[in-house]
Amino acid sequence: MEGISVKLPTPLGNALAAEARRRNVTQSTIVREALERCLLDRPDGDSGPSCADLVRDLVGSVKSGRRDLATNKALLQAAMETDFRRGRKRRR
Repeated sequence: MEGISVKLPTPLGNALAAEARRRNVTQSTIVREALERCLLDRPDGDSGPSCADLVRDLVGSVKSGRRDLATNKALLQAAMETDFRRGRKRRR
């Protein structure tokens, strides 16, 4: 097994020491487990969190007052037309 040296900010070092005491394991064990989760347990090709993961806490946080936004075809059509007009370039 290879050894490395890591410098941690005081609050992170304190949290690591407290977790090691709580679990009755070495600090090295906790660091090894965290690195394995971060670097080795990812599925192939995973480059990080998805967009959905990044906005998970925002989804559903704004109320529009309309319950049928996802199913009302007229609203969907209007939104698509607005997006189309917004993206169209003006001819001179």
